[in-house]
Parts: sequence; C-alpha cells; structure tokens
Amino acid sequence: MSELNGLRAIVTGGADGIGRATAELMCGLGADVAVLDRAIDGVGVPLRPYRTDVADREQVAKAVQQAADDLGGLDILVNNAGIGATGTVEDNDDDEWLRVLNVNVVGMARVSAAALPRLRESSAAAIVNVSSIAALNGLPERALYSASKGAVLSLTFAMAADHVTDGVRVNCVCPGTVGTAWVDRLLAAAEDPAAERAALVARQAIGRLVTPEEVARAIVYLASPLSGSTTGSALDVDGGVTRLRVRPRR
Repeated sequence: MSELNGLRAIVTGGADGIGRATAELMCGLGADVAVLDRAIDGVGVPLRPYRTDVADREQVAKAVQQAADDLGGLDILVNNAGIGATGTVEDNDDDEWLRVLNVNVVGMARVSAAALPRLRESSAAAIVNVSSIAALNGLPERALYSASKGAVLSLTFAMAADHVTDGVRVNCVCPGTVGTAWVDRLLAAAEDPAAERAALVARQAIGRLVTPEEVARAIVYLASPLSGSTTGSALDVDGGVTRLRVRPRR
C-alpha cells in the first residue's frame, strides 16, 4: 500500500512547477488530488482541476468546499500558490506590496481557513506551506518577495501551535532556486539572463538548481501520515544555500 493511499488532497498553484510536481507525485502515491489554480487548462485526469484565484475569498471558499465534497473529505492541504517580486524597498509601490502579500500570505490564510473545518474531520490531517530560502537569507533585490515568504514561515509556526490540538499538523518547505517556468520568466526579464542564471547556480552548493520533483518529495514527506510526529517544522530544500559555505569549484 502506498503511503498516501486513500487520502484526499488539495494543492494550490498546482497547474505547473512545484505544485504540479507535488500533485502528480501525490497521485502516484495513491492520493486523490484537487488542483486549485487560476489557469487550469492543462490540468487533466487523474488530477481534479478547479479554477480559483487565492486572492479572492469568495472563490476560495467555493472551490475548497466543492473540491472537498468531490473528494469525499480532505486530509492534506498544500499551500503552494504564490507570485514573485523583484527590487529593493524603493522599487515597488504600495499597490504592488499589497498585491504580493495578498496572494503569498493572505492567500494561504484564506485557503487554510476554508479547509480547516474539513481537515479537522480527518485522522491524518496535514497542511504544508511553501515558503522560500528568501525567508532565511538576505537576497539582493528581493525585499518584497522575502518579506512575504518570511511571513509564510512565521505563519506556519503560528498555525502549527493553533491547530495541533485539532489534530492538524502544519509544516513548511523552504526551497532554494528551483528550475521552473516561473524562474525562467524572471531570468528572461534580467538585463543579462545568462549571467543571472550562472549566478543562481553558483550560489547553490550542489552546483545546480533544485528540481520541482525534489521539492515535491519534501512536501509529501511532511504531508504523509508516516511523519505524524512532525509539526511546526521548516524543511530546507535549497541546495545548501542556507547553511553551507563551500569553496568555489575549480
């Protein structure tokens, strides 16, 4: 029997990148998985797609309720939906700050609040939030994004404390730079995309970008009932960025 056999999961931002890799891995391990995303045209069986904008509370409440009803309950929530931002504190106006925080932080709170009544009914309830190395490391020209992901890290610990007596475990993963279409778009907007990519690779001790599948495996580890004693934890999947200081490769 697979470790997620018979479990019901929702993955936000599950149409591509880390979310898609997570949803597909969960399906392969026996879970029934609903994907909540703004763009779901490429999402098909065995995944269950629901068009949802996490910045809209009404859409979130409706989609989570519908997904949980269709799944016959809910055991796992993966809060992966998020957007990027570049620049220093001087480079983004109030509207952009509010837009990014509304998706990256409040969006997670919205989805979690909608899902918790159904999660409390489960004997294997788990929430996994996707934070970032930006929460723990000072990265240049990532002030807004880092602030949002730092809030996700703190939110994870607070949620874990609030809901442990409900039987709901809450953890997060902190990925490094992951080779996704989202990162490709950020690189394409850089003044020198090739040099920017080389710099991203160079800062990772393993000498390459993290893969979506590696982050997905970490998410599944935290979501699985086999990790029933793990809550209030942050798992780095960052190629060694946060804690390793290695000598340059020759």
